[in-house]
Amino acid sequence: MKILFVLTSHDQLGNTGEKTGFWIEEFASPYYYLVDKGVDVILASPKGGQPPIDPTSDKPENQTESTKRFKADTELQEKLSKTHQLSEVSSDDYDAVFYPGGHGPLWDLAESEVSAKLIESFYNSDKPVSFVCHAPAALKHVKSTNGEPLVNGKKVTGFTNTEEDLVQLTDVVPFLVEDMLKENGGIYSKAGDFEPYALEDGLLITGQNPASSEKVAEILLAQLQK
Repeated sequence: MKILFVLTSHDQLGNTGEKTGFWIEEFASPYYYLVDKGVDVILASPKGGQPPIDPTSDKPENQTESTKRFKADTELQEKLSKTHQLSEVSSDDYDAVFYPGGHGPLWDLAESEVSAKLIESFYNSDKPVSFVCHAPAALKHVKSTNGEPLVNGKKVTGFTNTEEDLVQLTDVVPFLVEDMLKENGGIYSKAGDFEPYALEDGLLITGQNPASSEKVAEILLAQLQK
């Protein structure tokens, strides 16, 4: 079984002068959950090569067993430094796709035509598409075969407006994930701030926040094993 992980290549947090990227926990937890069960995980990003790590996700208060394992895993760090360029991957070669979050995807993956077409290709081939935290931003321009937004009429979740407010980035981000999903017709729901919460609506799987990342991987694997 092969799953494609798509990471952000964007490292600038708006005009703040601070760095962003992908959130370590949202990459490491699903990655280890899947590879420990024998899944082959391949990594890609818009620019290829080393994707930027959100420095906030590396702070002591954000460490988990998975992030500690990642820090000690030189083999995975080497693999991460050589992600495939997104334009060079095809849904034909994989069973599913997973998008880890972090604030980076709000700028690049949300507006990437290559990414949108890739998600559509997976979905239209009856393959699961999964996203956690800010990564549902990548669904912004993804369409169904009828031309409607893919999330229209589907149960979805993602980083909440209140969570964005709590991390004090509401005025920095280009858009709010919760608002975008609702505007695109998604049936949005959420749990409490920073509580684990994930939803499955057919082939579309979404998780609310970093605490939900392994839950998304669990749902994804269960769907593939049906």
